[in-house]
Amino acid sequence: MTDTTDDIAEEISFQSFEDDCKLLGNLLNDVLQREVGGQFMDKLERNRLLAQSASNMRLSGIEDMAELLEKQLASEISKMTLEEALTLARAFSHYLNLMGIAETHHRVRKGRNVTHLSRSCDDIFNQLVQGGISPNDLYNTVCKQEVEIVLTAHPTQINRRTLQYKHIRIAHLLEYNDRPDLGHEDREMLIEDLMREITSIWQTDELRRHKPTPVDEARAGLNIVEQSLWKAIPHYLRRVSNALKKHTGKPLPLTCTPIKFGSWMGGDRDGNPNVTAKVTRDVSLLSRWMAIDLYIREVDSLRFELSMNQCNDRLSRLAHEILEKETSSEDLHESRNQSLSRSQFKLHGQQAPSLPTQLPARADLPACTDYNDGGSQYPKLEFPRTDYMPLSRQDGQGSSSSEISSKDSSENLRKLLANGSVSNSNGSQSAVTPRGSFSSGQLLAQRKLFAESQIGRSSFHKLLEPSSSLRPGIAPYRIVLGDVKEKLMKTRRRLELLLEDLPCEYDPWDYYETTDQLLEPLLLCYESLQSCGAGILADGRLADLIRRVVAFGMVLMKLDLRQESGRHAETLDAITRYLDMGTYSEWDEEKKLEFLTKELKGKRPLVPPTIEVAPDVKEVLDTFRVAAELGSDSLGAYVISMASNASDVLAVELLQKDARLAVSGELGRPCPGGTLRVVPLFETVKDLRGAGSVIRKLLSIDWYREHIIKNHNGHQEVMVGYSDSGKDAGRFTAAWELYKAQEDVVAACNEFGIKVTLFHGRGGSIGRGGGPTYLAIQSQPPGSVMGTLRSTEQGEMVQAKFGLPQTAIRQLEIYTTAVLLATLRPPQPPREQKWCNLMEEISKISCQNYRSTVYENPDFLAYFHEATPQAELGFLNIGSRPTRRKASTGIGHLRAIPWVFAWTQTRFVLPAWLGVGAGLKGVCEKGHTEDLKAMYKEWPFFQSTIDLIEMVLGKADFPIAKHYDEVLVSESRRELGAELRRELMMTEKYVLVVSGHEKLSENNRSLRRLIESRLPYLNPMNMLQVEVLRRLRCDDDNKQLRDALQITINGIAAGMRNTG
Repeated sequence: MTDTTDDIAEEISFQSFEDDCKLLGNLLNDVLQREVGGQFMDKLERNRLLAQSASNMRLSGIEDMAELLEKQLASEISKMTLEEALTLARAFSHYLNLMGIAETHHRVRKGRNVTHLSRSCDDIFNQLVQGGISPNDLYNTVCKQEVEIVLTAHPTQINRRTLQYKHIRIAHLLEYNDRPDLGHEDREMLIEDLMREITSIWQTDELRRHKPTPVDEARAGLNIVEQSLWKAIPHYLRRVSNALKKHTGKPLPLTCTPIKFGSWMGGDRDGNPNVTAKVTRDVSLLSRWMAIDLYIREVDSLRFELSMNQCNDRLSRLAHEILEKETSSEDLHESRNQSLSRSQFKLHGQQAPSLPTQLPARADLPACTDYNDGGSQYPKLEFPRTDYMPLSRQDGQGSSSSEISSKDSSENLRKLLANGSVSNSNGSQSAVTPRGSFSSGQLLAQRKLFAESQIGRSSFHKLLEPSSSLRPGIAPYRIVLGDVKEKLMKTRRRLELLLEDLPCEYDPWDYYETTDQLLEPLLLCYESLQSCGAGILADGRLADLIRRVVAFGMVLMKLDLRQESGRHAETLDAITRYLDMGTYSEWDEEKKLEFLTKELKGKRPLVPPTIEVAPDVKEVLDTFRVAAELGSDSLGAYVISMASNASDVLAVELLQKDARLAVSGELGRPCPGGTLRVVPLFETVKDLRGAGSVIRKLLSIDWYREHIIKNHNGHQEVMVGYSDSGKDAGRFTAAWELYKAQEDVVAACNEFGIKVTLFHGRGGSIGRGGGPTYLAIQSQPPGSVMGTLRSTEQGEMVQAKFGLPQTAIRQLEIYTTAVLLATLRPPQPPREQKWCNLMEEISKISCQNYRSTVYENPDFLAYFHEATPQAELGFLNIGSRPTRRKASTGIGHLRAIPWVFAWTQTRFVLPAWLGVGAGLKGVCEKGHTEDLKAMYKEWPFFQSTIDLIEMVLGKADFPIAKHYDEVLVSESRRELGAELRRELMMTEKYVLVVSGHEKLSENNRSLRRLIESRLPYLNPMNMLQVEVLRRLRCDDDNKQLRDALQITINGIAAGMRNTG
């Protein structure tokens, strides 16, 4: 859990938190004593005590003594050997991670123990009803709410997934340790388990040795679904439903879910050449495969639960139809069994028996235990296994496509999960003896082939159980769910063949393509149980499965595509030049719009099939082709980064239309699903200022407006970017420009009677627009959140907010209640125009100050490279995409994540506050101090902006930032660092003036105390990083020094509780 999540402001029990920290710390000490020896442990403890004493002195205001102790600590660290420095870095890094686990655990514990949880559905629904909202309005608003949380692969998750899983296991053990009924022997066994986990962590390499592929990143997102969200969604929806029933008298409809999930993992190609059209296709199919695999497990458990015979007429008729179909199928298999040779079987997919033959995992446990158990509810995701391999042909040629073994297919799918790539199996064929002269080994192989073939399995099942059609009083629910499982298994097998690029000839009636197809038999079972007086059964595991199908659909998370606007212009350049129409990008905006609109109204394809283009252009065209093949059933939005004109949107619409025409012509039928909604992303300050005008221009075009009404239900989606606007103009100016842009976009859509959904591209850190979800949503402009919202969750925030089912449930509730409040009780606008004028003035001064430092000071770039580990961040293998959009050393082309990441490491966190102090000072000196205090008290947007800056200032550390400068920065540039530190102090002063607080984080004492508790481990990590950087810059090929640096980066990220 990071400091920017919502529950940090709520008090936690520090006694129990400190007890757990002490327990984990002592166990780590025991492990280290055994692993590195007592002599080194004495040195480690000495460094910790020096850091602790220095921190205590500084907190007590005894600055001179603190500085003396810090210099002594720096001196001790500078004398360490490389091996000692590496070990110290690892030890303190693990200490900080263990403290983070304890913090998360205690927030979970608090949520479980309190009777009235603030910002829960029960709390907010009650507030709204008591405040005059009618129960009917509340019910309708909740049911119509559409929130989508989009998980992204932005490279800010520093920990390897292996270590994340070990951390989760420690959290589960801490939860078990809270049980009051734990006996002495049980507690001793628990301590041993903790010791084993910590030993395992210490002996595991904490560094990623290879960059993840885009498929690796997508797999990490799917793992979050499996380990947490899959369990959290039914519990979250039960909470919503129970609260609705309590306050409105009506539960949440079974097929209604206020929250769904999207993903950019495998679809975000902006500046990332590793995300190709094939990657997008593979990730989308893999996501479908996993959804089906999870549904198969659930249906297995459900078949055991629904063993009753009584049902309504509709279900009875369906069950008899299935039995008749199975009987005719068995007769067919009998005839095949007598006519086919044993050496010529083909695998057509498994046939699930109507009756389960073995108990699925956890089928004996009630559904309420699904997320409270310490372990995973399900086994790790593994692809289906079949061990037979068809014999190779004597002539050495590969098998025909229909004889490709299931093992090859599944093995390659496992490689896709393991390595991020798929390859067909064209390995060398082993020599075989001529047919008719089998060796005993080959005979066994043939027998095994028969046993695992369709006919062999059918015969084997007949021995296990009689034909279900011959048994009177058969359980109808089991028959129907058995048929559901059979179709799901065929669906899964079909997806495996598609992923392998193998021929796939399945009857559409044999597999599920859409969510509605899967829901139909489940809802029929639900209605039957309800009509037969078994509602208590219907509302258990079956209702949970239905809710999962509604929330996750057939794809778990719909995949967005994202590409930079310039790449589309390059593609149209190639097309218009090929057609001798000139160069598209050289036309003015009006000519572009005229050309695009004309082509969009036409019915013929624009791109000739014979066109030859550069690889970059071909990749864009291939992406649109994949989008046409997959359609809106699998994909979400097409996001255009760096959008600045209406033509940017129409260009994508045209390329999309053209690809769909080409694909449907080849298929001889319409493309699946509908067209993707096209979403402009406004990122820079200049583009944010023009966002409203672009939307007005778009909606004034008849074709586009009619297209939105017809194909997207009259909904326009617009994305606003927090990261690049902050890097462009500073955090304060970015916040104000984002606020105004949202107001303007909403007004533009209202003028044309079009509904708008705002998509917030928020980062994890405050410097990139991060912050508590609740606070962020509640401070949006009035009218900008009207029951709909999309928002990204990035990098380490995904694991922090959704890594455990309990924290995920809490976050989903917070999203729901915040959007509900913003819809029914919109936040207050500025009380008077004067407040907006003051914001303009603060923003103007702040932006000038920020840009004069970052972009106009000739020494700043060199200072940035010297004072931070920015250049060395490239050693970290935490993301598949490059750190820069283009090959340039300037700040402009550096991505926002490494920009913020580097300053977070030095504890200066400059991007989040630079310019703010100058802006506030300029307005205060003109006599507006009281106005600013009133704005802070009465205007939610201004208050949240100041509070977030205050939170960042509380984590900034003047002495540590100064230490980086003194050791690493050239003497000629140290004055720039001193000037920036003076500005930090000035910002702190004026933020406190406006907020009325005496000291930073006064309104968040828990946060302040948590930060202070980390300092004895965090401060030495920073000093160690400075020393390692000093040595590395003199010996930049030293791999051990690089390892030591990466470990300090990991440790500081753990201590700061965020990265970029």
